[in-house]
Amino acid sequence: MALQGVEHIGRRDLIWSYTATVFTIGAGILLYPFILVKLPSETVGVWNIFQIITSLVALLDFGFQPSFARNVSYVFSGAQGLKKEGMTAITDNQAIDYHLLNDTIHAMRVFYRRLALIVFLSLASIGTAYILYVTQSYSGKQSEIVIAWVLLIIINSFDLYTYYYGALLMGKGKVRQTQQINIAGQTAYILLAILFIFLGWGLVAIVASQLISIIIRRVYSYIVFFTPEIREAMQSVTQSDSHSHQEIFKAIMPNALKLGLTSIAGFLIYKMSVLIGGAILPLAVMGSYGLTFQVTDIIARMGSVYYQSFVPKIAQYRLENDLVKLRQIYTRSVIALFGVFIVLGGGVLLAGDWILGLLNSQTMFLPTAMFAVLLLIHLLGRNHVIAWGFILAKNEVPFMIPSLITAVATIILTYILLVPLQMGIWGLIIAPGITQIVYQNWKWPSVTIRELWQNGKTC
Repeated sequence: MALQGVEHIGRRDLIWSYTATVFTIGAGILLYPFILVKLPSETVGVWNIFQIITSLVALLDFGFQPSFARNVSYVFSGAQGLKKEGMTAITDNQAIDYHLLNDTIHAMRVFYRRLALIVFLSLASIGTAYILYVTQSYSGKQSEIVIAWVLLIIINSFDLYTYYYGALLMGKGKVRQTQQINIAGQTAYILLAILFIFLGWGLVAIVASQLISIIIRRVYSYIVFFTPEIREAMQSVTQSDSHSHQEIFKAIMPNALKLGLTSIAGFLIYKMSVLIGGAILPLAVMGSYGLTFQVTDIIARMGSVYYQSFVPKIAQYRLENDLVKLRQIYTRSVIALFGVFIVLGGGVLLAGDWILGLLNSQTMFLPTAMFAVLLLIHLLGRNHVIAWGFILAKNEVPFMIPSLITAVATIILTYILLVPLQMGIWGLIIAPGITQIVYQNWKWPSVTIRELWQNGKTC
């Protein structure tokens, strides 16, 4: 029985990707007024703490999900094995190695099962002690906090335990279905949260709706990926696997850790400067910077949608060494990135303050020159991140060390520009721009372009 490999990704997948990105951003904005109006400020404060804890738990994945997804794409493209660096040859007919697929899925399950157990024990012990400490002066019902916290522990543990579903779907190239699942889950979360809030459930309303949303996402994901054909193929190799799942994990782990360190470096480059600025600059000024930064980040996310949608195909074409199709995807990804920045960035520059004025916002965007420079820095940053993706598809991570060096340099330069030189917001804006344009901004796009347009010769 032959199964289809990495699926075709086309216009409908892109439309769903853009729709899901816009919907995810808008849905969060839609829920916030209900929370602010119906819940006491103390409850909102506890909810913010819950959000921070959830975001910290998500960091524990440490780059494994995209690494697993890339290797799943290799398997569905006909890879005969997985390596720590580089790629193995593919079969002549690109048949799927069901033994390898079975062991890859098993390796993911074992990894996330252990990670979920660590999270459960940590939140149940240290986390519980922390929550009880910070909420000891809570004037509302303590039982509400306890119930919500127990649900949050379950949410984070279950979400992490089933995190590999996302890698399976993206690795198989099910982009459209993944975005439909995200929209369905987010819709359930928003509608249920609003309903439960009006029913008077307080903090439990938000957490309970999150749990139901995650269950919906995972059930839907299981149905979409584990088709009858996939289940039959998996059952046929369960007792006769020829690959050790420990070896699979050992092959994936090195580059996953490198990618995780690169992600942390990216966080330090862009977000640490905000923390430093918040400790030095006036809060009113930081409010305008924070608003401008968030909108710029949204534009950058929109600009990356085309590239993100084709990540499974990039891995497949790397394995097949199909440089023609890789050039097409790279060119279109860069055009889409620049196009979104020109249209959306230009639109916000021209009409942003006018729109905020209509909303009677007390916080406005930064001056036009500052906003434009911030947009340019984010554009160049996303451009070299796209180039990273094409290099990463070869199962290589040569940009980890430069990223860490850039992160350290950014923190140091930010401090110098803000304190001794007292450049204010300008220092906050240009510090990451200077450190990245020295090397990262031009190095990785040039490496990718030379390789793709020189028939794969080493540069």
